[in-house]
Amino acid sequence: MHGFGPVVREANEPVFHEDWERRVFAIFAALRSVLPPLDARRHAIERMPPARYLASSYYERWLFSIETLLAEAGIVTLEEVDVGQRGASMLASPATGTEAPPISRPPHRASEASPRRSRARFKPGDHIVARNINPPGHTRLPRYARGKHGVVRRDYGVFPLADAVAHGRGPNSQHCYSVEFAARELWGAGYPARERVFLDLWEDYLEPDRAAAAPPRETKAGARAIGKRSTPATKKRLKPHRQGKR
Repeated sequence: MHGFGPVVREANEPVFHEDWERRVFAIFAALRSVLPPLDARRHAIERMPPARYLASSYYERWLFSIETLLAEAGIVTLEEVDVGQRGASMLASPATGTEAPPISRPPHRASEASPRRSRARFKPGDHIVARNINPPGHTRLPRYARGKHGVVRRDYGVFPLADAVAHGRGPNSQHCYSVEFAARELWGAGYPARERVFLDLWEDYLEPDRAAAAPPRETKAGARAIGKRSTPATKKRLKPHRQGKR
């Protein structure tokens, strides 16, 4: 989404505008050990109906994410969320075998990942192209960078791939890079030539820029021109040197 204009900064903005925002923050802190990792929470927000997303405030989106994930895990029902309290059956201890299933928590750290990619495919200075992909779920590859050319500037090391973690497919840990793009490469000639954008991108998002890495192809006309420049226009025939007798 774009075209919403500049972000309006509120002078002396408070941490919380309403008391309920404070409570949502506290609920999140209390459930942090139960909720899935950050990428899964982001994906829950991404699944909000577009009209509701645009009409919601920051902490309203947080609340939607918490409610969605708890309902999908079977910890609460949507009906209980609507009425604002747990049902009587949920207050009592559940019978054996009917416990709510725990939320699966993929690893947060690369050290927990097995297997993982320990060898980096790229190094600082390598020219790359961001893959032009359109995954149906969560991804950290911005749409405006897909298919664009950039340069790797830093290798951060190995981290779980956000796309995999968000969907519970395991960490799929791999190298994450800081990649530099020219603003004109991303958004066109209307941007300053010296302006640069740095994006943190996982290895699966990138491909080698073979056009930038390959040496320029030499045409036949160019080869003839080079040959003419390197060959003297007039060749002098030198007589063979004969060594005299002593």
